[in-house]
Amino acid sequence: MAAPNKVVTLNIGSQSVTIAGFRTSSDGSILLDSYHSAHIPIEAQSDSARAMSVQVALMECAEGIGLKAGGNVNYSISAQSVFTRFVKLPAVEEEKVEQIIQFEAQQNVPFPINEVVWDYQLVETDETDKVEVALVAIKSDLLEEINGAVQSSKFRPQVVDVAPMALYNAFRFNYGELGGCTLIVDIGGRTTNLLFSEPNKVFSRSIPIGGSTITAAISKELDISPAQAEAFKLKEGFVGLGGAYADPVDADIAKLSKIARNTMTRLHAEINRSIAFYRSQQQGSAPVRVFLAGGSCNLPYMREFFNEKLQIPIEYFNPLRNVAVTSNVNVTEIAKVAHTLGENVGLALRSNNECPMELNLVPPAVAERQRLDRKKPAILFAAACFALIIGGWLFYFNQAAAIKSTALASVDAKVAELRSFEGQLRSVRDEMTAVREQNLPFLQISTERHFWASIIEEIHSKLPPQYIWITTLEMLGVAPATPATPATPATTAAPAAQEVAASRQLRIQGLYLDNPRQATVVDQFVAALGEAAALDQPSVTRRSTPTQTEWAYEYEIQVGISPSIENQ
Repeated sequence: MAAPNKVVTLNIGSQSVTIAGFRTSSDGSILLDSYHSAHIPIEAQSDSARAMSVQVALMECAEGIGLKAGGNVNYSISAQSVFTRFVKLPAVEEEKVEQIIQFEAQQNVPFPINEVVWDYQLVETDETDKVEVALVAIKSDLLEEINGAVQSSKFRPQVVDVAPMALYNAFRFNYGELGGCTLIVDIGGRTTNLLFSEPNKVFSRSIPIGGSTITAAISKELDISPAQAEAFKLKEGFVGLGGAYADPVDADIAKLSKIARNTMTRLHAEINRSIAFYRSQQQGSAPVRVFLAGGSCNLPYMREFFNEKLQIPIEYFNPLRNVAVTSNVNVTEIAKVAHTLGENVGLALRSNNECPMELNLVPPAVAERQRLDRKKPAILFAAACFALIIGGWLFYFNQAAAIKSTALASVDAKVAELRSFEGQLRSVRDEMTAVREQNLPFLQISTERHFWASIIEEIHSKLPPQYIWITTLEMLGVAPATPATPATPATTAAPAAQEVAASRQLRIQGLYLDNPRQATVVDQFVAALGEAAALDQPSVTRRSTPTQTEWAYEYEIQVGISPSIENQ
């Protein structure tokens, strides 16, 4: 069996705060491990002073059970602070239930829906054509005030329940085998909560009569302060039996007992009206037993009073019936207040059991924090996976770097070995370059000799077979040749480049004979030169007109050398 889990519960009532520590097991069992109760001064019942008084009481409770750092807590809110309504709806498809409940909440909650925190619970019922829903809602600002007091005491809220619903869960856990209708009368400080429970049916109602009602009447009747009246009630108070029973000798105690009886008589009348309402409007059964719970049912003769009025078995509610108590708890002391621990037991059940009522009125900020807490394991797992991936890549890169470092060291050794040959290769390359540059003019002369021979051969091939010949062939713009002198490669390369640039035009001069076609033979020669691949744009620059008095006439043609031939 898994180790027990610690659960801390808080029942925040109107006049007291009760803290209880439990240990829950995976089999659903719970053990009461610690308990403490702190009183809220009756003078601090105003809204302005209540929050601070609740916080002081919470800190006192935490210290009372030795709780140092707060921690997670399930707490309940008194019924007087919460709007509760049981609504019956027609049976519809499951996916439409939430939509209908949302509409019903807007219709039934007496505040704007955006100003409240609300929740609902589907209630078991024997009716097949209807669905019963328990709606609860609390004003957001009031909830924030209560929750702020809890968090200021270093507690982390997990479940925020409504006191009657927590009490109902405790009843079902301890008295689940009971049949018929059971009425739980939970008499608190300001209100009395009535809880009707049957198999497959539950209903609750809050009545604004409680222990403070008796205190206020005593204060008024005896003209004493509320604090004095409360102390007097706790010390000497009891519920008067009435009838033939004699009054106490002390007049003030006699008045107190009568005030208590009158208040309980009013409460009895409200209980009878609630029973009638439950039977007529909720189709419930008449109660066959009553359990008394709450701090104000401690007044002597309270059980006898209700037994006389209701004429059915009356017992004190025991929420520890199926709850074990550890050795840390004084059994004698806890037996005296066991009927006040119902809400705490119901809250403890919410941590490790499936409960009939699982309402939760956590504020939005707490709900968001819980959502993030639920995601923490996944986030931590993702972070761990990411860290492993990063670690894997770092390991891979470290290994790769080590391998590359080894390979680089081997390469560096070879580079150092080959670097010694680099100087020798550089000197040989420089010698080869110098020799190549010295031989460049000779290579160019050899190339040009072949080049001009091919040009002359091209011109000769285009010469008409008769009536014309060439007397002069020269390049235009070329300086007279000078004797060759030794020079550096740079000085020999420059004139060669200049000569190529100036040798793009040739001048052809010659004579054509007096013939039947006369100057047409020159035109034929120019047209033939235009078809030569090595020549470009031939044109007649001078031609003598035949006079038929000479045997030959002069002509002059300029023709370019094709760049494509020149670049070969």
